Amino acid sequence: MSIAYSNANMRVPAGFRNLLEGLAREVLREQPTNVVAFAAQYFQKLLEQREAGGIDPVAWGAMLED
Repeated sequence: MSIAYSNANMRVPAGFRNLLEGLAREVLREQPTNVVAFAAQYFQKLLEQREAGGIDPVAWGAMLED
């Protein structure tokens, strides 16, 4: 079995690192038994917050990364 090698550079979207760090922090704090379901609820809550208040945590996180 061979594995194709690629030296293509992939860019992480702005705010993505901050978004995943927030999820990781909450997973470590809450210690859920079902991490996938917890992540789905976490992202749903962020989406509802963005739609209700106009605050986009991804855009805010992107500003922090700069």
